[in-house]
Amino acid sequence: MSTVEEGVNDRRPDATLPEPARPPARAAGQGEPVDWPRRPSPEASRTGGLVGVVLAQVLAEVRQGRRVPEFLVGVVGVPVLLYCMFGLPQAGKTLPEGTDVAAMMYASIGCYGVVSLAIFTFGADVANERGKGWLRRLRSTPMPMWVYFVGKFVMAALFTLAMLVLMLAVAVLLAHVHFDAGRLVEAVGILVVGAVAFSTMGFALAFWTRPKAASAVSNLVFLPLSFLSGFFFPVASLPGILQDIAPYMPTYHFGQLVWGAMAPDGDVAAFGVLSPGSTISHVWPVLLTSVVFGVIAALGYRRNVGEVSS
Repeated sequence: MSTVEEGVNDRRPDATLPEPARPPARAAGQGEPVDWPRRPSPEASRTGGLVGVVLAQVLAEVRQGRRVPEFLVGVVGVPVLLYCMFGLPQAGKTLPEGTDVAAMMYASIGCYGVVSLAIFTFGADVANERGKGWLRRLRSTPMPMWVYFVGKFVMAALFTLAMLVLMLAVAVLLAHVHFDAGRLVEAVGILVVGAVAFSTMGFALAFWTRPKAASAVSNLVFLPLSFLSGFFFPVASLPGILQDIAPYMPTYHFGQLVWGAMAPDGDVAAFGVLSPGSTISHVWPVLLTSVVFGVIAALGYRRNVGEVSS
């Protein structure tokens, strides 16, 4: 059989043809990318699945905050300092039903710290990370972006708890402030949940403001909310027009929930709250605010992704 006939017969369907040779990799700069074999880094470790990824992100967020002294001072130190200035001098003074005024100030400054953490950490800090391209880099990794946001939520709850524990230690050890244990646990729980609820407001600021203007805008939002909600001074002591505006602030209703958990209605009213009201009348404004700003933040995030992709 000739060589030509052999080649024709080898083309039958069941003939096994050799795989084409893979072209050799070219060095960088010669027109084609280098095709290096992929292998994990010697320092790489398994994350333990999706739960492991979430825990790793939470740990990274906590480490990042812990390594920045300015962050710790702003989130934990400033509320403790304010409590020493405004709360400790009230220690020993009691309201009609026996609640220590310093305990109510603990609730007030706790609300201040929670709203500050939510607006500045989720607002200014996330905006700065967006401006530096960190979010764009994270989107290019296999990690789902919702893990990044969960890490921020958990970090906020943990630092809120650290702030409240340190404030409690200062109140008990330095001024012997008396707290009702059950009411204290309830108030702390509301404060921690509030840090997550108001985080959507911070995310909305982060994705709808320019990174360089985020801090200024956060201050413009945060300071009026704090004063109108009665975190520094009882709402009853504010001018009449401000008292009329206060019930329209979501942070005012947040404060009502915390004060209502810390003391009975009679002491809440004596503390200077306009009208304690029912729990549900204060829960729905906080939830509505969280959902509305969550939608605004989601739209802002999608807008940012579209701008980067285009």
